[in-house]
Amino acid sequence: MLLYDFPDDSVRADRAGCEPEEQPMNRYAAFLVAFILAFFVSFTVTGTSTPEEIMKLHRKAIVFDAHCDTAMRLVGDHPIDLAERHTDGHFDLPRAREGGLDAQIFAVWVSPQTPAAAATERAHAMIDALQAQARRHPNELELALKGSDVRRIIEEGKLAGVIGIEGGHLIGESLDTLRDYYSRGVRCMTLTWMNTNKWADSADDTATWGGLSEFGRSVVREMDRLGMIIDCAHVSEKTFFDVLETTKSPVLISHSCMRALVDIPRNVSDDVLRAVKKNGGVVCVNFFSGFLDADYHAKITVLWTEYRKKANELAVQYGGDTGKAWEALQPEFEKKAAEIPSVPLSRLIDHIDHAVKIAGIDHVGFGSDFDGINSTPVGVEGVSKLPAITEELRRRGYSDKDIRKILGANLLRLVEKVMR
Repeated sequence: MLLYDFPDDSVRADRAGCEPEEQPMNRYAAFLVAFILAFFVSFTVTGTSTPEEIMKLHRKAIVFDAHCDTAMRLVGDHPIDLAERHTDGHFDLPRAREGGLDAQIFAVWVSPQTPAAAATERAHAMIDALQAQARRHPNELELALKGSDVRRIIEEGKLAGVIGIEGGHLIGESLDTLRDYYSRGVRCMTLTWMNTNKWADSADDTATWGGLSEFGRSVVREMDRLGMIIDCAHVSEKTFFDVLETTKSPVLISHSCMRALVDIPRNVSDDVLRAVKKNGGVVCVNFFSGFLDADYHAKITVLWTEYRKKANELAVQYGGDTGKAWEALQPEFEKKAAEIPSVPLSRLIDHIDHAVKIAGIDHVGFGSDFDGINSTPVGVEGVSKLPAITEELRRRGYSDKDIRKILGANLLRLVEKVMR
């Protein structure tokens, strides 16, 4: 009664056929009931979905990860079998099933400091290893050569794999080499890594070409012709816009975060996000704590600088192969990196929120960078934990339809359009 003042209650009460003093209480009661109902509806949508409801939504969605580095673990002195459950690393087939993963782009990465012949040999060894895994476990994994293959493989209850190469340095200055990788089953290429190569500028290196060289534009045109996904993660902003001027296809940014939240060159600007929307492409959010959080980035950068120097020095013992040198140093590096606290899962969702705000709900996905990063947000420490993202998106108020888009429908649309 003290909350409201109704000066004309006597008139309204008479028209309602009740005593004047009853109406305010009735109005208060009705308001209270409506408030409680609205509260519980809102709470149910955003905060109290049961684990069973989350898993039902997650399993119904197509879950498609745009980038992992697990191929590196299939070669070397201690190669793993994907069908076995492993206590280290982020990815294997048993954990992928638990996490509801349906499709995965597997990156083939070789350090640009590795001598050319050794780099080519290592890249082909990883492709061979991925193909061997698919032959060894045909009921669990199949490699897709067309976009339509991805959907079919998923419907058959298997993990659909797409092979990509990370870094245009692996093709040198040869379109024939690009075509050779395509003939071996490669369907995606990240145009640069952290290095500016012989035809494209990287976001993390000195600009040489002012974006793409003329040969770089011919690479983009040939990828269009072949039906290869053009991945603009790692590239400089100028390179990205040169790609958009050249390509006729929607582009992928497979594993980057948002520069508006963490201002580093590796992350993408709002201008890039708006251009991705116009192009019809997809930007996929990286799980690395250092791209998600500025404080973590500052701390890990100091450690990276130290160990890159050590790897360069140690590479002499491996014939100049910094990849092998890094493998030798990795346990020591990871031990020190583990001392830096990881970021909360909310930081990952913050970056997804921003990408959706600028690029739109139809142009956002995720690219975990599993097995290529040393720190993930708390709660998504490996592929089996992917449902935590679905839960957090539901808590933020995303509709089921929009959650399915972020989890993989957007990326599948791009893959089906490009991989012909």
